[in-house]
Amino acid sequence: MSTEETIEPTRSASSRVQRKRGRRIQEILTAAAELFGERGYDAVSLEDVAERLDVTKGSLYYYFSSKDELGTAAIETLGTEWTARLQKLVDGTSGSAADRLRALIHEHVLIAVRDHPAALQVFLVPRRWPHEQRESIKELRQRHDRLFRALIEEGVAAGEFTVTGVDTVLQCMHAAMSQAPVWCADLPARAQYEAVDEVADTLMMLVGQAPPE
Repeated sequence: MSTEETIEPTRSASSRVQRKRGRRIQEILTAAAELFGERGYDAVSLEDVAERLDVTKGSLYYYFSSKDELGTAAIETLGTEWTARLQKLVDGTSGSAADRLRALIHEHVLIAVRDHPAALQVFLVPRRWPHEQRESIKELRQRHDRLFRALIEEGVAAGEFTVTGVDTVLQCMHAAMSQAPVWCADLPARAQYEAVDEVADTLMMLVGQAPPE
């Protein structure tokens, strides 16, 4: 067997190990974010995360050296992934500011309701977190806010939107979107999607856009 033939299976095996490790880390981060969202940072221990995953606490230390490290990783991973999905939608959606803003609202609410209903709470009460994590949450919220602000300001400048004030609209919009999992998460799939549609139509009224006939 040649050297090249020996190296190729080794690389393939290494890639499988890395993919498996990546999936495991994602599972841990998702479980941690859900628990932090449900109970608050101070009320969650590594034992709680291990119990949620049905693993030993020692196995978590293989990936994260402390609760603070796990918490920071959960915040940054979830926040970055969420914002990246929204940014991709904005970049790939054409049409008026109204078309793109509605699509953005709809996608955000759908992610919150279907993918991360509990973990969303992580970003709503940053004062309950240690200073380092609070700063990460603040920065991620600002990045998220800029996506919505840019479209609202564009619509106002183009004469599409009528608002009492951009900041006020953003506050009301984010407050309503944060409650969407409470209203929609437990609905059957079809009813859930219809509810998300209705939330998006309702929030567009904040910028003076009436629902379609």
